[in-house]
This record gives sequence, C-alpha cells and structure tokens, in this order.
Amino acid sequence: MNNLDIWTYAVVGTTFALYIGIAIWARAGTTGEFYVAGKGVHPVANGMATAADWMSAASFISMAGLIAFNGYGASVFLMGWTGGYVLLALLLAPYLRKFGKFTVPEFIGDRYYSKAARIVAVICLILASITYVIGQMKGIGVAFSRFLETSYAMGLYIGMGIVAIYAVLGGMKGITYTQIAQYVVLILAYTIPAIFISLALTGNPLPQIGLGSGYAPSGGEISLLDKLDQVVTELGFKEYTTQVLGSSLNMFAYTLSLMIGTAGLPHVIIRFFTVPKVKDARYSAGWALVFIALLYTTAPAVGAMARLNLMDTIQVGEVGSPEGNLLYEDRPEWFKKWEATGLLQFEDKNDDGRIQYYDDTNAEFAPKAESFGWKGNEMVKVDRDIMVLANPEIAGLPNWVIALVVAGGLAAALSTAAGLLLAISSAISHDLLKGVFMPSISEKAELNAGRLSMIGAILVAGYLGLNPPGFAAGTVAIAFGLAASSIFPALMMGIFMKRMNNIGAIAGMLAGITVTLLYVFQHKGIFFIPGTEFLGSMQPDWFFGISPNAFGAVGAVVNFTVAFLVAAVTAPPPDHIQHLVEDVRVPRGAGEATGH
Repeated sequence: MNNLDIWTYAVVGTTFALYIGIAIWARAGTTGEFYVAGKGVHPVANGMATAADWMSAASFISMAGLIAFNGYGASVFLMGWTGGYVLLALLLAPYLRKFGKFTVPEFIGDRYYSKAARIVAVICLILASITYVIGQMKGIGVAFSRFLETSYAMGLYIGMGIVAIYAVLGGMKGITYTQIAQYVVLILAYTIPAIFISLALTGNPLPQIGLGSGYAPSGGEISLLDKLDQVVTELGFKEYTTQVLGSSLNMFAYTLSLMIGTAGLPHVIIRFFTVPKVKDARYSAGWALVFIALLYTTAPAVGAMARLNLMDTIQVGEVGSPEGNLLYEDRPEWFKKWEATGLLQFEDKNDDGRIQYYDDTNAEFAPKAESFGWKGNEMVKVDRDIMVLANPEIAGLPNWVIALVVAGGLAAALSTAAGLLLAISSAISHDLLKGVFMPSISEKAELNAGRLSMIGAILVAGYLGLNPPGFAAGTVAIAFGLAASSIFPALMMGIFMKRMNNIGAIAGMLAGITVTLLYVFQHKGIFFIPGTEFLGSMQPDWFFGISPNAFGAVGAVVNFTVAFLVAAVTAPPPDHIQHLVEDVRVPRGAGEATGH
C-alpha cells in the first residue's frame, strides 16, 4: 500500500466513522424527527445542511468538468442552479414552512383538497428524485473505484451501506447533522486544492481572483484565460471563453429549466420544514446561499485550471512539432491510474507512440492535422467527471490534499443521496401509506414503514447506479427538468393563485411531466433502462434547437398553460381553500406566536 492509499483510507475512513457516529447520536424516535428533524434545527445549521443537501456530486464532481470542457457555455449551470435557489428562498420556502406540513406532496394534497393530486405529486417526486440519485451513485462509484482501488460496483455497495446506516437510523434528524459535517468536509476538499493550484498558475491564493489574473509561467504577460484560449484553439477546439451550449434559445431554456427545477426539488424544499418558525426559513435560506457561494464562485476557476493542466500535460511542445506531443510510455502515474478505471482511454491511431489530443470534428482544423500526420483524436475517452478528482494529481499536489478531495466528493454524493432517498421514503410512507391507503396507521408503524421505504429506495438507487445512463450532471439536468415541469408550477399556483383548483393542478402536472418525459425518451432513449438508446435521435430534430436536458422549461410552460385553461372552465376551489391560500401569504413574522 503506497502513501496515497494510506492517506485516502485514513481520511475517508475518518469521515465515514464521523457520519455513522452522528447517526447513532441523532437517531430518530418519532415520525416528526424522521421527516422534519422535530422542526427544531437552528437556521445557520439548517443553512449548512441545505448547502450540503443541494451541492451534489453534480456540483462537486461534474460541474467543474462541464466548465472545463464547455467553457462559457457551462455558465448555465452556475446561473441556473444559483438563480433557482434564490427563487426557492424568496417565492416558496417561507410560505411552505408556514403551511406546516411534512412533505411537498402533503402540501399539494391539502392545498388542492385532493388525494389524487397528492398521488400525482408523489409520482412526479419519485421520478425526479430517482433520476437525480443516479448521478450521486455514479459519483460514489467513480471515487471509490479510482482512489480506494475497488471495483465500481464494490464502491457503490459501500456507499449504499453508509447511507443506509445514517439515513435509516436517523431520518431527517440524523441526515441534518450528518450533512453539516459533510458540508465542512466537501468545502475544505474543494477550496484547498483550488488555492494550491491558483497559487501555482497565477500566484494568487484566491481562485476567484486567480481566474482573471496573469498566467504565472509567462511572467504574467498573458492572462490565464487568454492562455487557455490559445492552447485549445491551437488544437482545433472552440475558444474557451466564447463557447455556448447550442443556440442562444437553448442556453436560455437550459438556464430556466435548472432555475425552476431547483426551486421545485422536494429534497431541498423539505429542509425548510425543519426550522422552528417562518422567519427561520428565510434566514436559513440566506445562510445556505452564503455557504453555497463558497463553492460556486470557486468552480469556474477549478474548471479552467483543470483544463489548462490537462492540455499542458499532453501537449508538451509546439503543436505539430515531432516532440510536441507526450510520449505514451512517458505518461504520468495519474494517467495510468485513471486509464485503469476506463474513464480515460487512449488509442494510438497513427502508431507514432505519442498522444494526439485535438478536435478531430473541426473541419477547418482537419488539413493542419493531416499535415502533422495525425489520424484522429487519440484521447478517445476523457470522462468529464474525473476532472475535479484528477486535478490535484495532475497538478502534483500532496497526497493528503488528494485524499481530502476524495472524501469531499464522497461527502457531496452521500449528502444529496440521503436527502433524495428521504424525500422518496417520506412520499411512500407518509403520503401514500399514511395519507391515502392507511390513514389510521400508528406512529410507530409509520416510522417503521418509513425506514423500510428508505431501504427499498436505496436498493433501487443502487441498481440504477450500477447501470448509469451518462455522466452525473447530464442525468441531473434531466431530473431538474422533471421537477421544473411538474412540481414547481403546482407549488407556485398553489401559493399565489387562489383560483387554481384540483382538476387544473392535476391536469397541469400530468401534462408537464408527460411532455418532458416523451421528449427525453425520443432523443435520449429510456434512460432508466440501459441499452434503449436506439429509441433516441440527435440534434437535427430538436424542438427549436432545445436539448432534452433543457426541455423542462417547455414542460413547465405546458403545465401552467394546461392548468390555467382547465381551471378556467371548471369549478373554483371551496371558500376555505381560498382563505387558506390568503393565510399562507401573510407577511414575514406571521406565525411566531404559534411557531407555524
């Protein structure tokens, strides 16, 4: 066992022991503790737990990878996810907390005075949450398979076991305090390597400022971003700072889908049910945004610097010169280890023993590549999910930093997976079993049902994690689209539109999520079933150039439209429901006397 292995096992083992210890200490004894942590979490603590719950493997592992390879185009994730959280904090969280329920489907069922609405909300919640949790499971498997030298499957089983211990035992109470610890781990793991790398490349310890600073190896004569633009364009890739994801309309739809999808994510919304009062929901939302910003303002620098380090590792000299490309036999140790995982793959297409990494789809660059004797891009696979995890190794950072990054990636994946699994479990045990099928079930039986539902959800998530449909952020984007097209409109209309009735809300949710799912199935295959990609088609027939990952915005428009039209021609809600909607919107400070 080498020094890195020792550090990795020590750091990861310590964090896992911490999570399990917290779970034992914070074991839930009532349904109130299992679903909403007894509604007694301090706003600052809840803000930190919310940040960990929301910043998933997609935020920690995949987002910087997307930024590394898509440049400016990947800003949709930064704007969409952060902007969506602001929407959630301003438009939904305080009102939902004032309503005083345990789950999102329970709010929808009561607001729309309908068990059918509650059931539809449960279906939408499970579809979005299961899709989201696949990405977390892949993040766990990737980190374990590379750094703990286990198989992907074994890594996934270990992760499932850890989540099962603290989520099944503690419910929301255990998850909350575990997520506080996980936030500390993940933010240190993300920012410490970024500081090291920013110092090395720019001489500035703050990555956020380093991104716009001079490139140190050039003596600061050229900026870091200009250097990166120069490196990638010399090899036929698009200019880093001007890349876009498809058309301007697609960028707008993608950002909007992520924004309203964020505001409609049940596992994040439920966190605001855990604080004592309405004003605490507002304060915890503000604190969460502060904690989230620490990572989100660092991510662009991490992505850009990782891409530059990768390119400089492979392109060691002048483009097209005989010694310009790295000899395969001289590839560094980190390269060999990631090759072993299958997430990095090389194919010597011109038998020269060197690595040619360039954009072989660029017709304008093709004549140059041919004149160099290149016969295609030889880095046939560079999985974007490896960039954050590999970056410290590429930069030659100390082993303890690399081990900390592994622990951070696992913390991000585990924290969000636990929140999602609790949302699924609560929907089954509280909304379906207690709310619809067995209203007279005892509290103890409901608590046991919640724990059994959690175990079942973990097993399903594990199966899907073993058959991942794509890299984490791509899958997560679809999950946001499903939440955007179904749950967000129902919540918004439930809070701000007295006239919206149960028939309109149900019709809207069904129409929105159906349109979105059909579009995804048509273009990406049935992403829950491996091997069905043949059902898909590619960009030429995208609806106005809108990608499947961005289609949740269109689904939301369909939801709102159908709901408005149906509500306009059907009976209005009963008077007591309309009064309830007015009461929910009473200004800040309401409910302090009663805690509601």
